[in-house]
Formats: sequence, structure tokens, C-alpha cells
Amino acid sequence: MTTVALRRNSSQTPNEELDIRVEDYLNDKLQTYADLENLDSLLQRVKEQQVLLRNQVLRPITSFAYPVELTEAQLRDAETTLHDANQDSKAHSTNLQEMVDHFNRQQAAIDRRLLIVTQSETSDDAVQKFDASMENLRKLDVAKGYVSLLAKVEQLSGEARRNFQVSPQAALQPYLQLQALAVVVKRAQPAAEDAAPHLVDHVDKTMQLVWKQMKDAFALEFEETLAKIKWPSKDIQLDGEILEQWTSGVERLLELQEPELKDREKDNDTSDAKQDALVLLPLEVMMKPLEMRFKYHFDGDRATNRLDKPEFFLSHVIGLINVYDEFFAIYLQPVLGRHFRGSNLALNTCYINSNSAFITALLPILRNKVFSLLPQIAKQPQLLSHLMHELMNFDASIRDEWGYDGGFGIDGWKGLTWEVLVKKDWFSKWLKVEKDFALSRYENIIGSVESREIDHDSVDPGTTKPTKAAIRVNDLLETITDRYRPLTSFSQKLKFLIDIQIAIFDKFHDRLASSLEAYLTLNSSVARAVQGVSKEEQAQLEGLGGLDRLCRVYGSAEYLEKKMRDWSDDVFFLELWDELQFRARSRSRNRFARDLSVQDVAERISNVVGSHDDETGALFDETASAYRRLRIRSGSLIQDLLVHNIDRSLRPYQRINPWSSLTSDIISPSSLNITAELDSCMQLLSSYLAFLSKVLAEAPLRRMSRHLIQAIQTFLWDRILMLHKFSASGIAQFTRDIYAFWEVFDRCVAPGQGEIGMRKLREAVGLMSMPVKAQEGTIDGEMQESKESIGIWEVEKRVFRDNESARQVLEDLGLEVLTEAEARSVLERRTELST
Repeated sequence: MTTVALRRNSSQTPNEELDIRVEDYLNDKLQTYADLENLDSLLQRVKEQQVLLRNQVLRPITSFAYPVELTEAQLRDAETTLHDANQDSKAHSTNLQEMVDHFNRQQAAIDRRLLIVTQSETSDDAVQKFDASMENLRKLDVAKGYVSLLAKVEQLSGEARRNFQVSPQAALQPYLQLQALAVVVKRAQPAAEDAAPHLVDHVDKTMQLVWKQMKDAFALEFEETLAKIKWPSKDIQLDGEILEQWTSGVERLLELQEPELKDREKDNDTSDAKQDALVLLPLEVMMKPLEMRFKYHFDGDRATNRLDKPEFFLSHVIGLINVYDEFFAIYLQPVLGRHFRGSNLALNTCYINSNSAFITALLPILRNKVFSLLPQIAKQPQLLSHLMHELMNFDASIRDEWGYDGGFGIDGWKGLTWEVLVKKDWFSKWLKVEKDFALSRYENIIGSVESREIDHDSVDPGTTKPTKAAIRVNDLLETITDRYRPLTSFSQKLKFLIDIQIAIFDKFHDRLASSLEAYLTLNSSVARAVQGVSKEEQAQLEGLGGLDRLCRVYGSAEYLEKKMRDWSDDVFFLELWDELQFRARSRSRNRFARDLSVQDVAERISNVVGSHDDETGALFDETASAYRRLRIRSGSLIQDLLVHNIDRSLRPYQRINPWSSLTSDIISPSSLNITAELDSCMQLLSSYLAFLSKVLAEAPLRRMSRHLIQAIQTFLWDRILMLHKFSASGIAQFTRDIYAFWEVFDRCVAPGQGEIGMRKLREAVGLMSMPVKAQEGTIDGEMQESKESIGIWEVEKRVFRDNESARQVLEDLGLEVLTEAEARSVLERRTELST
């Protein structure tokens, strides 16, 4: 019932759909001749399925409450459908049998004819003989095509030769057809699985022979024209008939070469590895006298041919460009513009631009000379280094001054240096030469006695002074940068950066770090006991000698750290960093080169290599951070040395106790002399600060002096002020001693630094210096209340009353640093208040 309902809902009539299904069924069951033998069994299965279908249709009558009339109608439809299917099946079987009989009759006729044609006894033998005949026919057809092609080649080459005898210009057309034929044959080879290599070779050789004959003839005719204009003399003027002859010679050579130029450009468009631009034939002819002149000067035994002076022949080529640039711009440029206009060749500057075409023609002369020099200087590092330096200068001049791009457009011309380093594989040799030179120069710098001295003259005033070694190492590294700055290869620049520059930075860092370690070792009690440090050596380490040693490390580390930060902002290093990041992010194999992985580069340069953080990171991050840590560590040791030695020099001052002596006179601190026990401390402090003021910039000087003055304040507070009782005269003397410290800091660091650094001690002595009663006045105007004058007794009462009262009186007195507890401790130190 469901099947019937679905058929009635379809777009086809029941009979049409039934025909399609019966046809599909029979096609599935009757696929071979052998299936026809089972036709009776197939009909039997169909009848059995008919009976099952009738039972399935009748069974639902007892289980569903459908009207009897509707069920009987559906059954009649099913029987009608089955009857139609049987009729269609019989018709299809009859039709199929007829087709089989027809095919058998045709096959038998073919076999009879094949036996007669091949004179064979069996059909299998006949098929083999027939296939053999067809293969022979195919070979004959191929041979006919070969002969036709060879005949066409001979026809075109002969026509070109015949026309050439009459007029070289008339020979161009058949030659161009021959060249086009050679290109078609060569490009058809891969599809034919290289089936005819000898044919390709023959066509190519024939074409090359015709091309050479025509080129030689055109070149000879053009050379005669050049002789008339006296090429290559200077200031050549062309006009009239001679200009027409020169232009005609150039155009014929260009037309002869144009298919080759187009073929080269097509290969470059379809290939990732682009080839160099070809030399234009007119310029190739014009280069012959210039090449002879070049060889005369630089290939013979003349004084101009020197291994140590490659700049001679390089400057000679630059001179040729300067001399003949105007000639080519006036006479050759219009011809090139007319000839290549509207062609893809016009997009290549080496063909459309006269100056670029001239440079392209000169490069083979230079290339041969440079390549011949390399074996001669292979074992002479200085000459190799000099040659590469001059080649890079030459390449930069050609690119920047003459705008030469080698025909590579936006990618630019890689230069002769790249050809030597990459194509001829001289980069590793040159890198080794430069590295050995740099390391040798570094060792000479480090080994010099004067390089350990602080250089006061080579840097700007007011900056931290490095050692001469640091300045010379920086100069060396800047020289190395200039060496590889003109390179066009990213991997080569990266190798220079890592293998030479960062390697030298690391070596110098290790040397500075070892100097710090040696200082710490000599200052340890264990080392002095084991190594037997003498008293003189110990005194030198504890005095200015030790400070000088630490300042050398500090100044050198800060100087090179700043230089690295400056280099990171240089355009060259910024571009190198951007390229590094781009390649690290897009590199699927995590390698820049065979021996350079992204991880290795990140460890040497910056840990953000390959990350997507564009805000941070630079080429010298890791190295600059190492120098920064060294600077911070050496600065900390300088502070420790200052505090330790000043603390020890204050110990005699700590042992005296003249502070509680009484006197009836009011004593001004400015009228007193400093305590004698402070003399040695003042001398040491003055020498330290005077030395630091000469070698440190203002910022680190103030930072270190602030640390030192706070340490002195702590010493005076804890070991003097808080341990003794003070009378008015004692506090006046103590105040005078504090003034002495201030004077040293103001003189050596900056005015007011001493008082600013001891604000707590200044307020403490000011509080203790207050008169006992208000009417007594103040000492040197040390402490004056803004509202009214009060005595120390009144202050004591208010300070000890409660915290709020203490805060108010301290505020009234202008004391901002002292806390309530500290103010009470200070007042307890006054003799008059403790009795």
C-alpha cells in the first residue's frame, strides 16, 4: 500500500516508473550472454515474488480498518502493474536476444575477413598479425612526420641562407620561423616522454648554425659602422646617413635576438629561479673594443694589474659608465623604446633602458676578471677581504647611483658579491677570514696595557666613562657592521651577526664578568688566606684601586649596552629584525638555513624571535640584557665598597664621646672645627666622590651618592645619636660634623645633595639644637617656628603628651621626615631634658 501511494505522488505515471524499474532490474540481472541461459529461473523467481506481494497486500485487510473497496482497488492496480512488468520483461528479453544475435553475426563476419586478410588459420593469430601491421603503419606515420619536419627544417634553413646572400634582412623571416619551430619541438618533448632527442638536437643545431651565421654577418656589418664613427672614442656625434646606418645595424641585431629574449622572459615568468638578463647583441658587439682595452690594462703585466688593488679595474668600469652613459641615452635609448614598445620585454629595464643595458653588457667582463682573481688570492686572507669589500662598494654604487636592478624589478640586483659568495660558494671562506681578523683584532685590543685604562676623552662630558678597550671593541664591531651591511642575503647577514659580532660581545662580557669574579675572590677572607694577598694589594683593592677596577667594568658594560640599544634602532638592524621575525613566523621547518635553527637564533639574539609580539624585541636583546645585568651587579659592588670603607673609616669617630660636656656659652656650629677623628673619613670620602664625579654620569653618580649618604646617616643615627647624650655644645659639634659631610657631597656631586640625603638627621639635630627656653633664640636660625618661638621644654611636653599633639608640634616646626616615635627618641638624647 505504501509503494502504491508513493508512486501516485511522484511526477511520473505508474506505468512509466514501472518501466524504468523493470529495465533497471533486467539490466542488472542480464549483463552477459551466460545470463540468458538463466532466464527461465529468473522468471520463476519473479512469479514467486508476485505471490509474496499478493499475500503482503491481502494480509493488512484483517489488521487495519480500511474499507474493503479501497483494498481491492489497490490489489487490482498491483496485478495490473505486475502484468505490465511481465510484458515489458518479455519484450526486453526478445530485444536483447536480437541484439546478441546481431553482434554474433558481425563478430563472425569480422573474424572471416581478418582470417582472409592475414591468411591465418585462427582468429588469435589473425589479431596478432593485424596488430603488427598497424604498428608498422604507426611507425611509418611517425617516420613520415620526422621526414616532413626535417624537410621543413632544411627548407627554412636553406631559404634563410639563400636570402642571406641577397639581403641579410630578408633572411630574418625564415630564420624566425625556424626558431619558432625549434621551440615547439623542444617543448613537445616532455609530453612525448623524450621520444625524439636526436630530432630536437638536429633542429636546435641547425637553428644555432643559421643564427650564428646571421649574427656574424650582422655583427660584421655593424662593426664597420662602428669603425666609421670611431667607436669607442669620446664625444661621438651621429647624424645623417651614419646615424641611419648605426640605427639599422642595432635594429637588425635586436630583431635577430628578440625570440631569444622572449623565450628567456617566458622561462623567468614560469620559474621560481630567475635567470640573468641577456646582453643585447648590439651592445655585445660594441663591448669588444672595450673588453680589449680592459684586458690590456688588467690582464697583462702592466702596473695597473695588481692583486691588492681590485679597485683599479672596478673604478675603470665605473668610469666607462660615466663616459658613455650620455651617448647611449641619446642614440640607443630611442631605438630600444621603439623596438620593445608594446612588448613584455619593455618591463625589463635591462632591455628598455639604455644605461641598464650598457651595465649588463659590461658585467661579463668584470665577472670573468673577478672569478679569475679568486684562485690567486684564496690563500691570502687580507686580499680576499679587500676584494669582497671593494666588490660590495661597487655593487652599492651600481644599485644606488645608477639605479640598476638587473632586470629583477622589485627584487633588485643581487650583485657580483652575491655571485662570488653564493654561486661560487666563497661565503664560508670569506666569513672565516673576517672572523679570524675580528678575533685577532679583539685579542690585540684586550692584550694592550692601555686598553684597561678609563678613557676620559673619547666620550661626551657628563657621560659614564668606559675603558679604552670597550671603545675599541665597539669601533671594531662597527667596522664589522660596515663589512656586511651591503650584503643582500639575509642568511649571510645573520651569520655575520651571530658568528662575529655577538660572539665578540660575548667574549668581552665574559672578560668583564671574570674581572668582577677576580675582585670578589681577592676581597674574600678565604682567598686572602689561601693566595696570600699582600697588605699593599689589599690596601689598593680597598682604596681607589678597587673602586677604579669596578668602575672600569661598570663604565664598559653601560657603554656597550647603550651602543647595542642604539644599534637596535638603526635602520639596517631594524630591517634585519623585521626579516628575521617574518621568516621565523612563516618558517615551517623551524630553520633559517642548514645550520641555523630558530631556537638557536632565539637563544643568541632574543627570546621573542618567532613570537607575534611586535612591540618588544630587538636583535641584541639577549646580549644587551647580559651587559645590563653586569652593569647592575658592578654598580651594586661599587655601592658596597663605598659603604664598607666609609663605615670602617667612621669607627674611630664612633669610639669618642665628647657630646655631653656642658658649657654656658651658646656655640654656633659654623664656628667650630670638625672632630679630628673624622679627618681620615673626610679625605677618603672626598677622594671617592671626586673620582666618581669624573667617571660616572650624573644619574648613576647621584644614585650611588644617595645610597652612600643614607648609609652615613644610618651610621650616625644608630651609632652616635641614639647611643649618646648631647648637651648644647655637643649637639653643636655634632651638627658641625654633619655639615662637613654635606660640604663634601655638595662639592663633588651637586649643591644641596648632602642636606637632601640626610633630611632625617638634619631635622633631628635641628630639633635637638632648640634653646631650652623660647627667649634664648635659636642657633644660626636652625629652627624657627612659623607662628611663635617655643623652647625645647615646651616641645618636649607636646611631643610626649600624645601622638596628635606630637604631630601638630612637628608640623608647626616644619619637620616632615621625623615620626612621633623618632622625635621622642631624639629629645631623650638631650642632656638638659634627661636630668
